[in-house]
Amino acid sequence: MNKCGIYPNAYYNYLKKRKEEKRRRKKQVLQAIEEIYHEHKGVDGYRRIKVYLERRGIYLSNLTVFKYMKELKLKSITRRKKMPYKKGSSHKVFENVLNQKFEAEKINEKWVIDFSYLYLKDGSVHYNCTILDLHDRSVVASITAKNITSELAINTVKAAFKNQGNSIKNLLLHSDRGSQFTSKEFTKFCEQMKIKQSMSRAGCPFDNSPMERYFNTLKTELIYLHVYQTKEQLYEAVQDFAYIFYNHVRPHSYNNFKTPFQARFLRHFCYNFA
Repeated sequence: MNKCGIYPNAYYNYLKKRKEEKRRRKKQVLQAIEEIYHEHKGVDGYRRIKVYLERRGIYLSNLTVFKYMKELKLKSITRRKKMPYKKGSSHKVFENVLNQKFEAEKINEKWVIDFSYLYLKDGSVHYNCTILDLHDRSVVASITAKNITSELAINTVKAAFKNQGNSIKNLLLHSDRGSQFTSKEFTKFCEQMKIKQSMSRAGCPFDNSPMERYFNTLKTELIYLHVYQTKEQLYEAVQDFAYIFYNHVRPHSYNNFKTPFQARFLRHFCYNFA
C-alpha cells in the first residue's frame, strides 16, 4: 500500500479497466461508421458521417471521424465530370439577375432549374429536370423524360407550383442559357406565370452552382451505384432520391447539416435515434 492508501495492483487494475472500456467504446464507434458507410454505399465523407453518428447519439469531432475512417480505409466516392449539352438557338436571353446570390430569406423567393442526362443499361439517354429552392436547397420539383425539351421544363415548373400550393408571387427563376429556357414557349409561359427569369453568363457553370452540386450528388450517390434496365426503374429511383432521401434524410452543409425539410419547416427539430 502506498502513502495514499491505494494498493498498486488495485490501481493498475483500474487503469486496465479504463483501457478496456476505451477500446470497447472505440470498437462500437468504428462499427457504427462502417455500418453508415456501407448503408449509404460509400458516398459519405467524414462530415456527413459525423452527422449520422450524432443521430445515433455518438458525438465526435470532424477530425476524429476523419481519423477513424482513415484507420478503416474508407473513402467517399469521387464524382465524375459532367458532359456538356449541345447548344440550340435562343429566342430570348435574360440578364444574370441572381448574380451568384444563392441565399433567399423567404421560401419560394428564388428557384434554380437545370437538366441533367441519365443512362439506362442499353445506353439510351434520358433527361431529368429539377428545381431547387435556394432558401433551403429543397427539391420542389423533379421530372425525368426521354427528351430534353421546353415542354419538360414547363411541366417541371408547373409541378413545382402545384407542389407549393400555386400561391407563389415575385418568383425569380434562374437557369443557364439552354435553348429550352430561352425558347419562345418557355419564356411566354414564364410571362404568363409572372415569373422573372434570370440566366447564367455564357460558359459559366458557377452561376448556377447549387444545381451543379445537386446533379453531382444525384449521380454520385444514386445513378453511378446502380444499373437501370428500364425507364420505369430509373424514373422511380430519381423521384425517391429527390423527394425522400435528399429532402428528408440527407444532411446538407448549407443548412448547417440539417436536411432541407428540417431547414424549411422544423428549424428547432432534433433527431433522436438513441
